[in-house]
Amino acid sequence: MTQPSLLIVDDEVGVRESLRLVFNKDYRVFEAASAEQAVWKAKEDHPDVVLLDILMPGTDGIETLRQIKAVRPQIEVIMLTALNIARTAFTAKGSGAFDYVTKPFNVDELRLRVNRALEKVQLSSELERLKEEVGRKYGIDNIVGKSRQMIEIFKTVSLVASKKSTVLITGESGTGKELIARAVHYNSERRTKPFVVVNCAALPDTLIESELFGYEKGAFTNAYQRKIGHFESAHGGTLFLDEIGELGLGTQAKFLRAIETESFIRLGGNDEIKVDVRVVAASNQELDKAIHTGKFRPDLFYRLNVVSLHLSPLRERRDDIPLLLDYFMRLKAQGNSALPKVLSPDVVDCFMSYPWPGNVRELENLIERLTILSPNQTITLQDLPQTMWNQDQTTSLKEEVLQGIRPLSEAIDGFERDLILKALQKTGFNQTKAAGLLGTSRRILRYRMEKLKISEQNQFPQSTKMSD
Repeated sequence: MTQPSLLIVDDEVGVRESLRLVFNKDYRVFEAASAEQAVWKAKEDHPDVVLLDILMPGTDGIETLRQIKAVRPQIEVIMLTALNIARTAFTAKGSGAFDYVTKPFNVDELRLRVNRALEKVQLSSELERLKEEVGRKYGIDNIVGKSRQMIEIFKTVSLVASKKSTVLITGESGTGKELIARAVHYNSERRTKPFVVVNCAALPDTLIESELFGYEKGAFTNAYQRKIGHFESAHGGTLFLDEIGELGLGTQAKFLRAIETESFIRLGGNDEIKVDVRVVAASNQELDKAIHTGKFRPDLFYRLNVVSLHLSPLRERRDDIPLLLDYFMRLKAQGNSALPKVLSPDVVDCFMSYPWPGNVRELENLIERLTILSPNQTITLQDLPQTMWNQDQTTSLKEEVLQGIRPLSEAIDGFERDLILKALQKTGFNQTKAAGLLGTSRRILRYRMEKLKISEQNQFPQSTKMSD
């Protein structure tokens, strides 16, 4: 780890030398005898902490403090002062000083204060690193998908991220609406400001207004102190309202006004509070239908729907499944400190034909389960949940063919593969009995198995015999 650095600013050589002796074992120490040297060294040497004398010839310490903070805001400055001007040093904290100490120094106290200032610098640095890491995680390049639908989503996010327009994201549960909302935020100039998530479905109507706008002390029973709401917490950043269709009509009206005026009043308060917030909303409901039934305000819908993003269900973008499988296999293995497991070809085929009612979330959770519970390095059909074996996919395959999502020949192969696998499982993997169950001969069954790449090794590693 890089040794921390300390800049000592004092016009007296003796003071600088004494402080150097105190700190040179734990810090890289730089010295400056004037304000001009201090600002230059702060800019060039990037010290973590500065010990700055208030009384110096020429530019005084208070002005030097302001100049240092102007060029390096992350530096923490401790003011050095004589006893008779301690009040001036205290005032300096209002100009950005971390702390002050009086002369003559208590060495142990001085070390303690410098170390505390360094801890603050290191925490701030770690916070910035984490923010950058989160920003990279939610960069468009890191969102998995190559289907036509996802490419269009990426294009729209790239265009809209730098704007302040409200965004409405729609799609079934588990399609990744919050992920896209975060991508909008972390690819914008607001990336260093808060991203506040409100799950409207998780809050009862009696609490949602106070959670959004906050309340003043005494606003209602048990309101013992002021509470800052989510809308205010998101100032300068992004407020993400998930499942916004669950908001009651009364709250919808107040929220609409808050968006339009960029202001609100806390419950029990009188003062209007101005905020700078970008709103991104999401819903798995068809809000236009909710408008017709009177459950959602049309004016709020039109205000939110400035930019519309629709996330297609996973069954309609199967080109993304292999990429998601590879991504989640590596991610879950890393999270469990294990080597990524391998999916047998027929498991991949099963995943490609399965309708995924829970979408990407269901796929991710299944991969995590298989990573933890599957005893072998290669995951086979027998490792999959029984519901996936018993899933009747005829209807979904038919719809995909009619919608142009899947070719007829591929749908027929998928349907036939599913029937053969179920017949083999039902008959204890006896080919003769399975052929009889399917109303065909064993020779034709073996031919179809070869054509569809159904093999004993890939499918049934624990069975002792597939043929008789």
